[in-house]
Parts: sequence; C-alpha cells; structure tokens
Amino acid sequence: MASSSKLPVPPSSFASTAETTTVHHGGSSSFISAIHPDILYTHVLTRLDGPALAYVACASKELKSLAFQDDLWNKICCSTWPSTDMPRLRQVISTFPHGARSFFSASLPLLSIDQAPTAPPVVSNSPSELFSAVDIYYRNELIFSRVVETETESWWFRCLPFRIDMLDPKDTCPTPIPRPDTQDDHLKLAEDLTLSWILIDAAGRRAMNLSSHKPVSVQRHWLSGEVQAQFSLILASKKRSSSEFVQCGILVTYGGGTSSGGMLVKEVSLQVEDMDGMFLNGKDSLGILNTSFEGKKGIKRRRKEEEEEEEGRRRYEGFLKMKRERKERKLRTEDTLDTLCVGFGILILACIGLFVFLR
Repeated sequence: MASSSKLPVPPSSFASTAETTTVHHGGSSSFISAIHPDILYTHVLTRLDGPALAYVACASKELKSLAFQDDLWNKICCSTWPSTDMPRLRQVISTFPHGARSFFSASLPLLSIDQAPTAPPVVSNSPSELFSAVDIYYRNELIFSRVVETETESWWFRCLPFRIDMLDPKDTCPTPIPRPDTQDDHLKLAEDLTLSWILIDAAGRRAMNLSSHKPVSVQRHWLSGEVQAQFSLILASKKRSSSEFVQCGILVTYGGGTSSGGMLVKEVSLQVEDMDGMFLNGKDSLGILNTSFEGKKGIKRRRKEEEEEEEGRRRYEGFLKMKRERKERKLRTEDTLDTLCVGFGILILACIGLFVFLR
C-alpha cells in the first residue's frame, strides 16, 4: 500500500472549527489541521501499511498516540501475514514488549549477513519452542497459510538434522498454479511467487523473517518431475570462523494436479546447510538461529523490493560460488595427498627392492 509523508489537508468545514498543529520537518514548517481523532483514525491511519504508519507516528504527539494503538498493528500484521491471525499466535504476539508493533518491527525486514551481532549476546537462552508462520502468494493471491509449533528440547530434535515441515507427508494443498513446461514458464513462476516464513521464539518474545521473499531458483526435479521453488537466506555461522556462512533453505515442492488444472503444494520445509553441503543438526542450527534473533532489526527506510530480491539472489549465488570453490580446494588437497601417498609407497617399495637386491 502506498504511503505518503504528508497527511491530506481536510476540507475547510473542518479547518474552520479546528485548531492548527505545526509540524517542523527539515527546517520547514507545514500546517496540518487537527482533525477529530476518530476521523483521522478511521479514514487515514487504517489505510496505511506498517512502515507508513511508523513514519506518521513521528509527526506529532497526537499522531503518535493514535498510531501506536495495538489494534491498528494487529490488523496490519494479519493483513501482511494472514497466518498470524491464529488465536494461539495472537496470544504469543500480545506478549511482545509493545505487542503487535514490536512483532511487526522484528518480522518485516529481511535478514541479512550484516544484521547478525558482531559478538555473542551476554545472555542468550536457546528457545524451547519455535513457531513457524508461513504464507505463500501466487500473483498476490494467498494460496498457502499455516502455523506449526516445533519443540526444540528433545534429544531427537537436537541430534538429528534440523528440519521443519509445514505439511504432513500425505497432506497437500491445492493451488491455481499451472504446471510450467518451458524454461520461460519457470522464470515466470519465479516472478509470480512470494513467500514469508516468520520464525517466532515465544519464550524470548523474538521473531525474524527467514525468507528471501522471491524464489532464488525454480526448477523441475530430474527424477520425479515435480517443480521445486527454492527460497534462501544466507547467515553468518558464529560457531566457526568469520568467513563461514550457512544457508537457511526453504523448499516448496509442487506436483500432481487438481481438477482445475493447478498443481498441489506437496512440501514446504526449512533446513540449514553449511558450506560443505551438510545439513546441520538441531543443536547447531538452533545456535545459529538464536544468534540471528539477536540481530539488529526494526522499521526503517527500506530498499525497493527489487533491490532486496536482487540482493538475496546475489548472496545466494555468492554462497554457491563459495561452496564450489571449497569443493575444488578439497579435491585439489585430496589429489595432492593421493600423489604424495603414491610417491611414498613407490619409495618404500624401491627401498625394499634395493635392500633385497643388495642382500
């Protein structure tokens, strides 16, 4: 929804009976008639999105008081992420320091590598329970919305590879998405899909968005023929050296078909992969996610969506390049070790042969 830095001046019938508020902005003054709060709330503030509402709150004390009402932010959260309208999740959001406003501030920005803290937090308790709120849109129409709770203190979660599934193995969700046949169809599908995966630490009252918003790749699986849309977020791995990164990969798999010709959503999953191509276990993944929860986030001037999406693709391609370079270095190292082992073996055989011959 479009936002404006200036509120519209009301008709003269209001201006004649209302007081005038002066707002200083960048050294200049503009006069905004003090509209009745109910009119301002109903006809102006309810039409703004989250960032615009935050900007308006900075204009005056009166606007700040109106713009900080929690029911406004609850509506904005539910319209931005329909999955957050679940009663259990709404109760969790209400426990955040400033309710839905704090939740929106933490969940709206897409995480980046430089948002991770430069040093581990002094007190950093790993979350005992995680909520995943996922919404998928196709051509701006909601096609998938679900919330899943994940318990993180069990042995199997911490020792086995980290994975969160939004669908049961036999569960599917119908969509209007036609099956892509050509490469151009795959590229078009990548432009039409958007995804939001908000991870919520209920006990710590923290949240973050793990999605790249747009897919970084859409391709057909070589064996099953299913269409796989990959969303990716690259994060710093603080458990290792400063040059280490991990990928929070979200895989959405489409397959089968409906009577109307659309495909079915068959899988929506999240895993954490390191630069060696290994999926991290729950304990290591939880440590990285817990560190990312502490990153600097908030409602601020955002880049254009195209710039954010391009930045996400650039980081994903950079991660793949680093993986390839690491694999090549390992292969070169292995080849060198193999050569040394063969040379050492030949040397030993030659020494044995010379010893036998001289004897």
